[in-house]
Amino acid sequence: MSSLKADFNELRERIRHGREIGHASFEPIYYLVFAPDQILAVKRQTPAWIAKLRQDGWSVHAFSIAEHLWALLKEDPLWSLCVMQDKTAPMDWPRTNKSLADILMAQGGLLKRLKDALQALEGRQNALLLVSDLEALHPFLRIGAIESQLLGKIQVPTIFLYPGIRTGRTRLKFLGFYPEDGNYRSVHVGG
Repeated sequence: MSSLKADFNELRERIRHGREIGHASFEPIYYLVFAPDQILAVKRQTPAWIAKLRQDGWSVHAFSIAEHLWALLKEDPLWSLCVMQDKTAPMDWPRTNKSLADILMAQGGLLKRLKDALQALEGRQNALLLVSDLEALHPFLRIGAIESQLLGKIQVPTIFLYPGIRTGRTRLKFLGFYPEDGNYRSVHVGG
């Protein structure tokens, strides 16, 4: 099993050299894949990784899935109603998860925020987007569904810190327990 440090260094090298011709798309999408039990270690390492990427000459912009999901929930006009309903039946997880998913998916909320972050970086020299906290997507959606909707729109190197298991060149299992998905069009390092 490779170490997070070695995997991150390989990722830095791959970003420096760009995408290979043989990949399904030419967009600069990279996944640093790590075992779900390493989520806390990755969170601890992320500030140092950002510093190393900056030393490599990248202008790193962080995008936390967890922060954006929470902002979408708090900004929704029905959020207070959801909180009240949850208090009446706090153990009704299917209903709670469905209500939260409905809010997060309304008008493409999270996808729009990610598109906006990417669009703001277009044309900026050495810009790089680092997307963290993908585990916050559970149980609402997986990043592969978002990535597929971003194809053709990613112009700057984009790194996803992906908690899961790599099961092939393009196949990943989100959080290690979702069914494997081979629809990723990105470079995977680690896992």
